[in-house]
Amino acid sequence: MENIKKVILEAVPEAVIEETTPLSVTVEPDKLRTLVKALRNYAEFPFDYLAMMTGMDWGEKLGVIYLLASSKDLSVEVAVKTGTADRENPLLYTVTDIYETAHYNEREAYAMLGIRFINNPDMRRFFLNADWVGFPLRKDYDANPVLNAVSKESRDIIDIAPRIMEDANGNLKEENVDIFEKDDYIINIGPQHPSTHGVMHFRVALDGEIVKKIDVHSGYIHRGIEKLSEKLTYPQILHFTDRLDYLSANINRHGLCMCVEKAAQIEIPERAQYIRTIMDELNRIDSHLVAWGTMCMDLGSTTAFIYGMREREDILKIFEKNTGGRLIINYNVIGGVMFDIQPDFQSDVKTFIPVMRKALDEYNRLFTGNVIAVGRMKNLGLLTREDAISYAVTGPAGRASGFSCDIRKHAPYALYDKVEFKEIIRTNNDAFDRYLNRLDEIEESLKIIEQLIDNIPEGDFLAKTKAIIKLPEGEYYQRVEAGRGEFGVYINSKGDKTPYRLKFRSPSMAAVSVMPLICKNEKISDFIGIGGSMDYVIPDIDR
Repeated sequence: MENIKKVILEAVPEAVIEETTPLSVTVEPDKLRTLVKALRNYAEFPFDYLAMMTGMDWGEKLGVIYLLASSKDLSVEVAVKTGTADRENPLLYTVTDIYETAHYNEREAYAMLGIRFINNPDMRRFFLNADWVGFPLRKDYDANPVLNAVSKESRDIIDIAPRIMEDANGNLKEENVDIFEKDDYIINIGPQHPSTHGVMHFRVALDGEIVKKIDVHSGYIHRGIEKLSEKLTYPQILHFTDRLDYLSANINRHGLCMCVEKAAQIEIPERAQYIRTIMDELNRIDSHLVAWGTMCMDLGSTTAFIYGMREREDILKIFEKNTGGRLIINYNVIGGVMFDIQPDFQSDVKTFIPVMRKALDEYNRLFTGNVIAVGRMKNLGLLTREDAISYAVTGPAGRASGFSCDIRKHAPYALYDKVEFKEIIRTNNDAFDRYLNRLDEIEESLKIIEQLIDNIPEGDFLAKTKAIIKLPEGEYYQRVEAGRGEFGVYINSKGDKTPYRLKFRSPSMAAVSVMPLICKNEKISDFIGIGGSMDYVIPDIDR
């Protein structure tokens, strides 16, 4: 860390460094890019992965926190902060030319906080309509007049992108650019389309049957989870995480619980750690089965989808018997788990393991070796390792591009440092590798469960906690490996029973952001299959 601090101070001597975890660095807006480029080019640990970008209203300033990590070792992190006191016209410099994932994140910061980014090529609001009144995540936001103020003729889609560009002399110029060329032939895929895996809208410009350009529109769900959380206590917020990526509901909730527990210094009973880890891996298998089945159905195999749902049902029965829930199981709570496991939990899980292994063989015989299926996956939707890192694509999709990004390996939590399993990595960069990764990860999850299921210790399943949980003043971050990659939780606490700011890092948002890149110059008939290989869940994006 001393070497990293040296790099920071050499680049920006006036940077303010705080000895926190991760290391926190505050710079003025005009020094942001200088610092970020220095960290990006640091040879020992190049900070080439923008893990999370969080827009902030600090009261006196509006700004952004950039959580940077190194692809060499994802546990090496730095939080870079910058902000402006101009609340009327807040401007910061873009980092889109350094990190591709910043494109949609900066547009989100504009939509929610009104911060515009100089030299960002497309400053349309992400999630909100262009004529939305106000900025919802500002502390002075008044929601009451919005319903009356928004035009009844509101256009959800606009074909012109505003932007602010800086010339060589430092002069700023506001301009508008066309999203598509004048004669482009554009088709709409979604928002109501079963193979967009949720309410997602892709506007696709075609050259014959070849994809020329994709314009992504999200935000149709409008749930406002992060804003709602600012008025709720930490136990009350837990249920929101289940409803983000609902296929990784248990894992997401585990991440929020750990963030609160770390901040409040709550020690988790060992029995609860075993139960949490086993349930997370069952949830991962459940998620990958849906991913496998829906991708196969996208490519025309209804039988494969039914097979995947067959084994998933066994997992849902285990969940239901022990928690009362199936999809949304509401099981992890602050301090452990809500209920102890049922007496036949271990026998049910051990019965499921050989059933799942046999099913994996069936899946491969049914679909993996099918010449038509392989032809619709192999060498399609190519995503290089460098692009996966720049777009922050993690999970099975990122690892199919050679990006070692499994949080269970890089920053172990729960019992992942006590079990043996492989991080599944492939390097062909295509839809077929992403498909294969999920099947192989199911086998690794079974191995993890086997190592734990007979060794669950006796003892408490829930630590004693205070009736009202207040976190010490400060900033806290926790990441977990969800079904689609890195799920992150950021909490900014002022010492109250409610968070000052809560942000969830969506792995699905990164997966969608890369679609215009990996689908370009592919046939429109392959668009759905490539999307299925990315396995995004739309409510995970529309927070």
